[in-house]
Amino acid sequence: MRYDCLIVDDESILAEATCEYFNMFGVVTAYVTSADECEHFLKENEISLILLDINLGKTSGFELCKKLRQTTQIPILFISARSSDDDILIALNIGGDDYIQKPYTLSILLAKVKAVLKRYGNHNAAEILEFGQVRIDRVRSRISVNGVEVKFKTLEYKLLCYLAENANRVIPKEELFRNVWGDSITADGTLNVHIRHLREKIETDPNRPQFIKTIWGTGYMLEDGS
Repeated sequence: MRYDCLIVDDESILAEATCEYFNMFGVVTAYVTSADECEHFLKENEISLILLDINLGKTSGFELCKKLRQTTQIPILFISARSSDDDILIALNIGGDDYIQKPYTLSILLAKVKAVLKRYGNHNAAEILEFGQVRIDRVRSRISVNGVEVKFKTLEYKLLCYLAENANRVIPKEELFRNVWGDSITADGTLNVHIRHLREKIETDPNRPQFIKTIWGTGYMLEDGS
């Protein structure tokens, strides 16, 4: 089955209440209370976003996040009563997309979740994107080139997906900053480095790209040949 959101929280009463609230407003949600249950659930179901608590009994949410990031790039939002800067920095540096402190207001948390789902296009988005020799499987968050799976970092994956979703359209740099990085002040150099890495992974000749074209003074465009 496909779900919009999976809540991973050992506070079962809170997890259940949040789950019921989300479902009431059309965000299809389930919850589990341990890391083992989460991993099993992900094997049996398709998920668009994870709300992950740091404290999960025997296993830390940090450890679970690092493990999940080996196989999936779906958004992970940490939820925790811990408020130290160190915890927040760890969460974001290991692949978390946001950090939400408990106690949270259900309506505000729902709004954040809906915003993330919309930003990453998991609702009603094509499950498979293809161009040339490249195939993006967004259900499993995997990319293959010439039939061989290639590893992409989180932002590389998001950037390539956004370019592919908007194929054959010139995308201004500011739009990429806003929709991939989530802000409007990312440096041009950061974007250029990520574009170079994408070309190295998908282009036959990265110095003469067939797909990812630079539109000087504006941004980039992915030409899919159609």
